[in-house]
Amino acid sequence: MAKTNAARFLDSLGIAYELREYEVDPDDLAAESVARKVGLPPEQVFKTLVARGDKHGVCFAVVPGDQQLDLKALAQLSGDRKIDTVPLKEVQPLTGYIRGGVTALAPKKSYSVYVDETMELFDTISISAGVRGAQLIVAPADYVRATNAKIGPIAKAK
Repeated sequence: MAKTNAARFLDSLGIAYELREYEVDPDDLAAESVARKVGLPPEQVFKTLVARGDKHGVCFAVVPGDQQLDLKALAQLSGDRKIDTVPLKEVQPLTGYIRGGVTALAPKKSYSVYVDETMELFDTISISAGVRGAQLIVAPADYVRATNAKIGPIAKAK
């Protein structure tokens, strides 16, 4: 597989990662399925969501695959009064990435990144490589550094 922009971005920062490919099922892009395919527990596979706050605009929210985004907690962390995920049709125009391939690494435009604090529990985490069918396995501290992310409790049980 050719290197993705996200992978090239990590290269440019001198960050070590592993590119892990998997079989894509367009009808099942759930993080749990991706986790199974890359051989990691779902809580170690992070999904990247796109949200928009009333004060600070568009941002990325990165949460464990087995949990959902807590919008109230995200608003608190981002300093917005109200925040919501953006409609699916807006995701690609905003980020340059398609559903199932959204990553906060090297998006079309730079946005704030908020990461759930459970990321720090792992030696490595899996994050989308910016295309469907590929995940980047990377150390959480490196991911946070690469995305300049702010860490907080932004996930809750599904």
